Amino acid sequence: MSQSADTATAPRSAPSSPPAGSGQSLEDLCINAIRVLAMDAVQKADSGHPGTPMALAPLAYVLWTQHLRYNPADPNWLNRDRFVLSAGHASMLLYSVLYLTGYELTLDDLKQFRQWESKTPGHPEYGDTPGVETTTGPLGQGVGNAVGMAVGEAHMAAVFNRDQRIFDHYVYFIASDGDMMEGVSHESGSFAGHTRLGKLIGFYDDNHITIEGDTALTFSDDTGARWEAYGWHVQHVADVNDLAALNRAIEAAKVETTRPSLIVVRSHIGYGSPHKHDTAEAHGSALGEDEIKLTKQALGYPSQEPFYVAPEALRYWRDAGKRRAKAQDEWNKTYAAYKAANPGLEKELQRRLAGELAEGWEDAIPVFTAKDGNVASRAASGVVINAIAKKIPELMGGSADLASSTNTIIKGEPSFSAENYAGRNFHFGIREHGMGSIMNGMSLTGGIIPYGATFLIFSDYMRPPVRLACIMGRHVIYVYTHDSIGLGEDGPTHQPIEQLSALRAIPRMTLIRPADASETAEAWRVALKHKNGPVALVLTRQKLSFIDRSKYAAASGLARGAYVLADAPGGAPEVVLISSGSEVGLILEAQKKLEADGIRARAVSMPSHEIFARQDHAYRDSVLPKGIKRIAMEAAHPMSWYKWVGDDGVILGLERFGASAPAATIYEHLGITVDHMVTTAKALVGKK
Repeated sequence: MSQSADTATAPRSAPSSPPAGSGQSLEDLCINAIRVLAMDAVQKADSGHPGTPMALAPLAYVLWTQHLRYNPADPNWLNRDRFVLSAGHASMLLYSVLYLTGYELTLDDLKQFRQWESKTPGHPEYGDTPGVETTTGPLGQGVGNAVGMAVGEAHMAAVFNRDQRIFDHYVYFIASDGDMMEGVSHESGSFAGHTRLGKLIGFYDDNHITIEGDTALTFSDDTGARWEAYGWHVQHVADVNDLAALNRAIEAAKVETTRPSLIVVRSHIGYGSPHKHDTAEAHGSALGEDEIKLTKQALGYPSQEPFYVAPEALRYWRDAGKRRAKAQDEWNKTYAAYKAANPGLEKELQRRLAGELAEGWEDAIPVFTAKDGNVASRAASGVVINAIAKKIPELMGGSADLASSTNTIIKGEPSFSAENYAGRNFHFGIREHGMGSIMNGMSLTGGIIPYGATFLIFSDYMRPPVRLACIMGRHVIYVYTHDSIGLGEDGPTHQPIEQLSALRAIPRMTLIRPADASETAEAWRVALKHKNGPVALVLTRQKLSFIDRSKYAAASGLARGAYVLADAPGGAPEVVLISSGSEVGLILEAQKKLEADGIRARAVSMPSHEIFARQDHAYRDSVLPKGIKRIAMEAAHPMSWYKWVGDDGVILGLERFGASAPAATIYEHLGITVDHMVTTAKALVGKK
């Protein structure tokens, strides 16, 4: 049974608004400062969500003055508690407490809420605002990120803690009704319960209101019971304004170390507003100047001046920030003792936190030769992972229940589990969306390079966290296998067509589709060195022909995105053939046939459009000479190739779904063939 901090059940009746002209204790002033700042900032911007910050101000007050360990002067302190506002639309709740507690955020920054290049964007964004731990807004993502951060804390503690517990912090999150409706919160919550992440504490803001009105329109779940079924410790607080009940619930959650905790908190959106309390209007619109005036009067606030914070309240908040920061002073002593007792381990920790790869790691990258024969790039990737994992202990990850197909198990390493948080092999379950979100949280912990695998077609299930990884510039690696119609008999539901172009369209995404085992090894080299955003390795199920690098250009050309794999013999090329992945072997065969017919063709492998686009014009022109016609071939939608072939070029791609048949049959029927390339090239250069 779920528990209540006060009673056996959690009453759903709403307490009345505070009486007009009520007196202001210091506690009231501190709480109402959050409400006022939220109202005024949204009003000034004429955009935003004031209702939830007004409702949850007491919870923020209790958390930030009595529980969270943080240091406004050092927002990135390693062992700070993490706070994730999954309900990112309530960003003024977070911005207000960051300002009040003394982070590098001014009142003027609050006045620039939602303005160009301000520190207070509409939803919290990682890197823009000191104290913001992750980018939130798309509902449910913050829940998944918080789970990933708890994974990170558990893993780093298991690996690095000794007599001194240098990793020993909590991860808190606030989720809204919307977060609880989104599927990613279910996936992440289930994973957290199964792995018994006891340092994870969430708050569900049960305010009964969404944009369209009362949640009763669409939502009648017993959320507490559902999360209890996931294996969480669940409590209820009947009124968010009951600070003593909040404190008791948080303390009980901290004591419960064998399960993650969820505290269901009943709140009232737009709290204090005479006309918009408990209404959908308070959710996503400014209250209006008249209503703000009435609300301040109803709250008994001492001033109608916009953005006014009583000096005694600000002083209390700032003192609270300094008090909470003392935890770092104690931790610094612990860390000094740790460093003295474990100098080698501490050096390794600092290397990982700095994002520096271990010396000599590249020597472990395998070299593939003709003796290896024809190898599927997914299989080659598995060989590379197992070779480099010994040198890069921070590399850890797994698959959405497809490890045997994606070749992503690190052999000889234990699995991450409630029994062994030091494990490096992850079993995310059939939870692609949750996997991507958890990976982001793991990355944000520091000292971890997470990878996650699934079939390319199922990248669609994890697009939201992929996009957020790009926005945040996170170093995460996606291993997407079964990359085309080449997977064959599974048919069009499993054969990706538009996914390559869709992923390539995301800013900061680096997608690499290697042509053979050697390029796959180089792809991993690039993926591990790359820092500004995620890398997607797109790999085949089917075997790829060995490309003899003694006859063709070295696979190291992959590091520049595209390179001349085989140049036209006997002079300047008349046509340039371009491809990626499994189709590169086809253009090499086409080049030979064209040569036999007296047509000079250049074969270009372009495993990464994004990396090639970053090269200087001189290099790009050396690979794709101006004035020479180009043909691109890829067993996917042609959209992403137009910029590379030019107006007079041709793309041999697919603008239809695949089919269920052996791979060779599908390629033949859909025209992804050597003969089609040869015929097209001859027509393009005016020769039959």
